[in-house]
Amino acid sequence: MFHSVGRIMRWAKGYRKRMILGFVCSFFATWCTAGPVMLAAWALGQMIRSAWGEKNLSASLPWLCLGSIAGLVLLRFFFTYWKNRLQESIGTERAAEQRMELGGVLKRVSLGYFAQNDLGDILAALTTELSTLELQSMKMVDAVVNGYIQVAVILLCVAIFCPPAALAALIGVAVSAFALRGIGRQSARTAPVSHRAQEALSGAAIEYIHGLPVVKSFGQDGVSVQRFHDACRDNKAIRIKNEFGFVPWNCLHLISLRAASVGLILLAGHQALVGALSLPYFLMIALFSFTIFGSVEAINDAAHILSVTDSVLDRLEELDQTDFIDKDGREIVLDRFDVAFSHVSFGYGSREVLHDVTFTAPQGTTTAIVGPSGSGKSTICNLVARFYDVNSGTVSVGGHDVRRFTCESLLRNISMVFQNVYLFQDSVENNIKFGCPGATHEQVVAAAKAACCHSFISALPNGYDTVIGEGGSTLSGGEKQRISIARAILKNAPIVILDEATASVDPENEHLIQQALSALTRGKTILTIAHRLATIQHADQILVVDDGHIVEHGTHEELLAQSGVYRRFVEIRKQAEGWRLA
Repeated sequence: MFHSVGRIMRWAKGYRKRMILGFVCSFFATWCTAGPVMLAAWALGQMIRSAWGEKNLSASLPWLCLGSIAGLVLLRFFFTYWKNRLQESIGTERAAEQRMELGGVLKRVSLGYFAQNDLGDILAALTTELSTLELQSMKMVDAVVNGYIQVAVILLCVAIFCPPAALAALIGVAVSAFALRGIGRQSARTAPVSHRAQEALSGAAIEYIHGLPVVKSFGQDGVSVQRFHDACRDNKAIRIKNEFGFVPWNCLHLISLRAASVGLILLAGHQALVGALSLPYFLMIALFSFTIFGSVEAINDAAHILSVTDSVLDRLEELDQTDFIDKDGREIVLDRFDVAFSHVSFGYGSREVLHDVTFTAPQGTTTAIVGPSGSGKSTICNLVARFYDVNSGTVSVGGHDVRRFTCESLLRNISMVFQNVYLFQDSVENNIKFGCPGATHEQVVAAAKAACCHSFISALPNGYDTVIGEGGSTLSGGEKQRISIARAILKNAPIVILDEATASVDPENEHLIQQALSALTRGKTILTIAHRLATIQHADQILVVDDGHIVEHGTHEELLAQSGVYRRFVEIRKQAEGWRLA
């Protein structure tokens, strides 16, 4: 338990001074809590002695006691206020920093990391699990540290006046600590199981939500629904089983403290009867017996949660220590912007997708990449942007191996338009400005006009200030793609990668976008993946990729003169694009 408290304090680095000051405030607040009890016991003893005729009471005594108690109560609230002010927000502040740190980590890992790790696991770590630390960590540290501070202060008071009673209380606290250790060990065993059940539930919920369109369209529950139901049942069963495992230790914890309270009164009463303890001090100990263990009783909840936080901290440390894809990279400023592959082979896991690929895309030229689905076209573009690292060979940009760059310095030179466009839940203008945050509204409008999306943006309820639904759900596929093109145009990077950039654009606007792209990307190095002839026939070179190999290479006219894959591709595309209704 104290090990977990230490880990939380190390996690809250940068806030340790505030935590220590909070403990100091808690210490003084505890003395201010004990003070009125001691004062009330003393005053009650004086009144009893006065009633027995042993002593005359001063008329000012009640007012003096009342004023002292009021002053101690005010001091208690003062120290409690500052303890809360210093400590309560630490969890929230540190969790916000941790989320941003992890966001930076995830931005710098290989995309292969997300294929090897379940999305529900990553989501749970960033949300549910980190929320446990955010909401509970400081409360649990406060419960343990300040709880034992309070017991130590009151035990010290009792020990001064009645050592046997203090010894009984100390034995009760020791047995309670043993039970709390049992709770902690039980929780340490069950926390990973609960953690995995929570991750499975998160993953099943994500899959269920993503699969709802398919479920609805086929009118079936489907395996995703079954997996979600199974995850809910398993999570419930595991948590109930875990709770039953804590019952014996919880009972031992509470019984030991209750027995210690009774022992405290009995021993203090015995000392009073034999004349070893005066009446006021007996009354003080009797009053303390009702409150002395209140702070320790609540620690059993902390023991449960602290082991859970241990599991959370393990997961966060694992994420935080994930290898960056650019951990050995450095800032490189390019003076040229050609792209070259030299004997590149790459695979996702054990399945190799590219085999000994070699080509050069000279600066300021357009290189079109064509080929059947699954041939490796998008993989080539992903390797240029260093979303993954090659298994063998070299990918170079501007004469530098991309593995020598930091991700930021490499991607600063690249604009990308993906086949599957993702837009953020933000205004249209901010989505276009994503690659160039400092752009003016006029520059945004100019880019939108060039990408043929100004007219439909102007027709939206709030124009460029219209907030797009999550993932761009409020726009059509073609509209999203044109906004993505505007975003790439505005960034104005020297290297442009277009992955099926016009796939969802209607024929009426396609030639306009082609003109805009040609004009606005003049002088840039362009890699474009496309199936439409209008997109590729004017390229400076065309790479034909088939089964991970570059099987043909040349201009449109050169490849048409050959009886190869490209010529067959063109003939098929002409037939597909030339169809009409009779």
